[in-house]
Amino acid sequence: MPIIKSHIKTQDPSFQQNAKWMQEKVEDLKNLVREIEQGGDLKAQERHREKGKLLPRDRLYKLLDPGSPFLELSQLAGHKLYDEPVPCGAIITGIGRIANQECMIVMNDPTVKGGTYYPITVKKHLRAQAIADVNRLP
Repeated sequence: MPIIKSHIKTQDPSFQQNAKWMQEKVEDLKNLVREIEQGGDLKAQERHREKGKLLPRDRLYKLLDPGSPFLELSQLAGHKLYDEPVPCGAIITGIGRIANQECMIVMNDPTVKGGTYYPITVKKHLRAQAIADVNRLP
């Protein structure tokens, strides 16, 4: 297969400007994802901990095989979709390894409005099930 030669001039000022702009957007996205991963507000998280329960992501990482990756799906579901914040669509979904088996994981987040299901929650849940079915994941 022939090698495709690039004619991009990385030292060009317009390239540098675009690269800087893109890097800023990537950082904005990373910050948004970190914020969304926190789940519900601090008050809801504290209420959950006071009951002696682990936060959803803490449960998730205890469930997964140590050191194994987790491919989270649809983290931005629910973002600015409703009048109130609905981080991750109030449900965490993704593919992870449990007992050396790749699995689809669907986990409610009770710190988001007590685990209330929104229309986007149902859509995200059904999408995770469809992905699991097509890929034969338990």
